[in-house]
Amino acid sequence: MTDRLDNHHPDGQGLEPVHTEEEHLGVGIWTLRLILFLRVMAGVSMIKGLFHWSALLGIGAGPQGGFETHSVSWQSATVFFAVLDLIAAVGLWLAATWGAVVWLASVASMIVLDLFFPQIFDGGFLLDVFEMALLFIYIWLAIKSAQEQAE
Repeated sequence: MTDRLDNHHPDGQGLEPVHTEEEHLGVGIWTLRLILFLRVMAGVSMIKGLFHWSALLGIGAGPQGGFETHSVSWQSATVFFAVLDLIAAVGLWLAATWGAVVWLASVASMIVLDLFFPQIFDGGFLLDVFEMALLFIYIWLAIKSAQEQAE
């Protein structure tokens, strides 16, 4: 009876505890930094997605500021980013390749929208510069991580 309670395997060998540190063995510092960056961007994307959903649902809007009072282009862009940012957040948190691709599409779309169609959102020049900086940081970290993997 005590053998079953001692975490012994039926063939007589003891079971080892799970070591979570081992999952990062062989992963370089640049890859860990890239994963940390992706997780931070997942949080940012989650906040952006929830912001767009709040606009879509009319949360925080005044009596005349609901979703239906805006232009069709604003409505379309809001729905687009409400969905895309939350999908990107999940993919980024998982550090999946598709998450980075969806995030890149979202950020690039927002920059293009702000630069060429400022009447829709008009996020401002500083927001565009910030998002471009995030893109460059991602590319730099991805290159450093790839170089580290090649070594």
